[in-house]
Amino acid sequence: MKLEIAQSDNVTVITPVTRRLDASVAKPFRDEVMEQINAGQTRLLLDFSRVDFIDSSCLGTLISLLKAINGKGEMALCALNPNIQNMFKLTRMDRVFTLCTTQNEALSALHGKG
Repeated sequence: MKLEIAQSDNVTVITPVTRRLDASVAKPFRDEVMEQINAGQTRLLLDFSRVDFIDSSCLGTLISLLKAINGKGEMALCALNPNIQNMFKLTRMDRVFTLCTTQNEALSALHGKG
């Protein structure tokens, strides 16, 4: 699983470089993001600008990542396409995650929390 990882003002920006986040990449995706959390990164921004599809296994992975960082820091998601946004609304996960339209909006949201 290829991820681009960058730092922006004490926020770790993680961008999956794949069009599909499905069961075949759920574990490597989780493992790579957990490496960042375990390394002490407390503010994570997951940028889904290149992702067209997320299945239920990756939604579960996102939930486990959110649980892992809770109490230690914050996590936000940005640039979700309309289909992915709809999935978050249908599953009511839009109430659980900080969802932002743009990376700048998400960075501001994360800075406002800390």
